[in-house]
Amino acid sequence: MNPTQLTIEILTNSRQLLNVSNSLSRQQRIAIDTESNSRHRYPERVCLVQLATDTCVYLIDTLSVEDLTPLGNVLADPSITKVIHGADYDIRCLDREWKFQLRNLFDTTVAARFAGIEKYGLSALIEKLLGIQIPKDARLQKSDWSVRPLSQKALEYAATDVSYLFGIQEVLTKHVEVLGRNTWVSEECARLEEIKYVFSDPETAFLSLKGSAKLDAQQKAMLKQLFLLRESEAYLRNRPPYFVLPHETLLYLAANPDTDLTQLPVFKGHTNTRFGKLLVKTLRSRVDPLPVQSKTQQKPWVMSKAVKTRLEKLKQWRSACGEQLSLEISLVWPRASLERLASDPRSLSSELASPEVRQWQREQFSKSLETTLANLD
Repeated sequence: MNPTQLTIEILTNSRQLLNVSNSLSRQQRIAIDTESNSRHRYPERVCLVQLATDTCVYLIDTLSVEDLTPLGNVLADPSITKVIHGADYDIRCLDREWKFQLRNLFDTTVAARFAGIEKYGLSALIEKLLGIQIPKDARLQKSDWSVRPLSQKALEYAATDVSYLFGIQEVLTKHVEVLGRNTWVSEECARLEEIKYVFSDPETAFLSLKGSAKLDAQQKAMLKQLFLLRESEAYLRNRPPYFVLPHETLLYLAANPDTDLTQLPVFKGHTNTRFGKLLVKTLRSRVDPLPVQSKTQQKPWVMSKAVKTRLEKLKQWRSACGEQLSLEISLVWPRASLERLASDPRSLSSELASPEVRQWQREQFSKSLETTLANLD
């Protein structure tokens, strides 16, 4: 397949999508990508879904097509291989907006990592595996995909990435088969298929801001109110929260509610706006401190010297396995599992039953891990 010779079709209504979906249902494989507007709008939306076959690229305008059910049916069909690069984000987006679920996934990022390829970004893979350099337009990468009409350059950009995925898949499949890791890839891809989008809890989402842990109970209570105000304003403006009020400013105001907003550059000329007045009102309001967590909840687990020593030896084992197989150490064994084993070296049987541990990891590493654990002390 020569991507430059592919036909590009733009689908803007339900009838077109239904007709194309009937054709797609007879394909053995399709390549998929999505474009969202998270840099510009709030809440984020999937604005375009790109699907490629061996002869055509279909660009589905998800802002125009009213009924996307036929697309969901194609994605869920286990007889069709779905080739995606870095599927995690796309899967979450498709689940968030339409509850679509993919079946029979081949993630080129996963395969590249198991093939021992260090640079597995899409452009890097296209160049390394296909010998083709794809110039990237930063403006298009960061553009607002919800703007209509899309320019010809934007459409070509959207079609380009997905059109090379089959070629990458074919090369990577050969690599992992030679290494005997095709079942490893299949297991990881099957786990990815089960990913769901998790909506943040408005009652606790503010605690995800970096630096919030350093605030006291009173300051956290103020941060929560400011966070909720910013969320409301972001929805109203249809702009990402950070553009309404930077995280750093939010934290500063929570810790310093008596601040004169006119002295902050970010509010210059905006203190008398509707949002500015709401902000001042929130800062001057009485906010009860948030309940303090019990000491047992706050107290972090502190490793003893013996546990630290055992963990270091287990990490050395993992690094040696990774070096021997030319495999990223993060793929060899989950760090959290190593920490639990360092705390209790006799718990290997329960770790082998842990959902964090893959079947291929059990088969490949359990014996050497058992030997390592037996020689820790």
